[in-house]
Amino acid sequence: MDRGRWEEAEKLQVQVMETRKTKLGVNHPHTLTSMANLALTYGKQGRWEEAEKLQVQVMETSKTKLGADHPSTLTSKNNLAFTWKGQGRHTDALALMEDCARARQRLLGAEHPFTLLSLATVAKWRS
Repeated sequence: MDRGRWEEAEKLQVQVMETRKTKLGVNHPHTLTSMANLALTYGKQGRWEEAEKLQVQVMETSKTKLGADHPSTLTSKNNLAFTWKGQGRHTDALALMEDCARARQRLLGAEHPFTLLSLATVAKWRS
């Protein structure tokens, strides 16, 4: 997607996120999804600090509201690991992705697609 499309996506995602914050509250799962989507858009634009700030907020809120082992919390860990990788924080990213892969393997099983994706990412980042 070219730069203009990401900027357009960002504007729409900010509108959705703000509406959900107002109507549903900051801690609502749909609001957290909007925040995570906006963070991914920031990452696609190379705006790593903004992406990280939102992803940490999503992960911490998800941990508190849903639990550390909830699939949504694990997805937020996965996303934060990719952001750290984009920032050049390779050691931190690998450690978080390994943690995510272990949790997914334990909770979802070794053959679950999310587990396999996390394990493949760990293997790629180690090489």
